[in-house]
Amino acid sequence: MTAGAEIDARGLLCPLPVLRLRKALLSLSPGARAVLIATDPAAIIDVPHFCAEAGHRLLGMQDRPDGARAYTVQRGPDPSPDIQTDMTP
Repeated sequence: MTAGAEIDARGLLCPLPVLRLRKALLSLSPGARAVLIATDPAAIIDVPHFCAEAGHRLLGMQDRPDGARAYTVQRGPDPSPDIQTDMTP
């Protein structure tokens, strides 16, 4: 397992848990893992969708005794330089 980060987003509502996860993943190397701890009911939909869209891998979800859910995410590869990310004409 590659070193990673733990993001405590308990009490935060959509879109903040995913935005905190995104920020943490950007600071990690490809392949590193992050664990997001969230109580937002929408996170069960938002986190898998974010991972699929951003190229990260959702490794698992685990309910916690305090009512939160932990999402373990592996950072995906850096975007290919061949992919145009600037959409300005």
